Amino acid sequence: MADIEDILRVERIETDIYRGGAFESYLRRTFGGQVAGQALVSATQTVGEEFAVHSLHGYFLRPGNPDIPAVFLVDRIRDGRSFVTRRVTGIQDGEAIFMMSASFHVTQDEGIEHQDRMPPAPDPETLPDRIEEYGDDANAVLKEWANFDLRVVPPDQMVTSDYFAAQQRVWFRYRKPLPDDQSIHVCTLAYMSDMTLLGSSKVPHPGVEPQAASLDHAMWFMRPFRADDWLLYDQTSPSAGAGRALTQGRIFDRNGRMVAAVTQEGLSRTGRLMPADQHARTDR
Repeated sequence: MADIEDILRVERIETDIYRGGAFESYLRRTFGGQVAGQALVSATQTVGEEFAVHSLHGYFLRPGNPDIPAVFLVDRIRDGRSFVTRRVTGIQDGEAIFMMSASFHVTQDEGIEHQDRMPPAPDPETLPDRIEEYGDDANAVLKEWANFDLRVVPPDQMVTSDYFAAQQRVWFRYRKPLPDDQSIHVCTLAYMSDMTLLGSSKVPHPGVEPQAASLDHAMWFMRPFRADDWLLYDQTSPSAGAGRALTQGRIFDRNGRMVAAVTQEGLSRTGRLMPADQHARTDR
């Protein structure tokens, strides 16, 4: 797998037009986190250093082809004193595959502060490293994420609530040291946040493997963090029905600081096979 810094590096080909790289992939479609991460990097290139992204909202419109680059068109929607807004469209073969709005906030603002407590979870070092599963028989997703340390909290070590329909917790981090530039860590987390979240909707349905794909993705960034240090992804799926599942995640660092929140709706359809052509474009 390519390093995340290479994956997130985009080439400026004209004013507000960027191109992301294509990387060897085990997946049939471009991983959604890659498209979202490259789109966010493209938007960040058009914003002053006094601003930092605080939220993004994206829609996965078509499956991406992992064998060819994507081009990202950035629209400068608004440049204000406190907030900057950008819209990014990812394009392959003349068609939009991804659309994202991102909002940036000046970094010097102050206000009230509070946050939820981090839920209990075992220390990540006490959980098995899934790199041991990355042999020839490992599935494509595990191989694709080999540079990321993902450790799922076992159900028998979960403290759960009867008020939630589906719950899952995952410790994760990037395995290699990253630069201190906070924007690198934010864009890396945008990539990572698409990992495992939709899987939380399958927790109440063991043995069922629905057709799954990310449909949209929203993130909010609250506090600085490092993506190369352990982060706890506390995931729930409050509802699933009509072939779609809603999932939510809160991300905490090891000190219990809530650093980000995620909401995603994904396809969770049963009774229909995935397209046979690895690059088939469907209406989902």
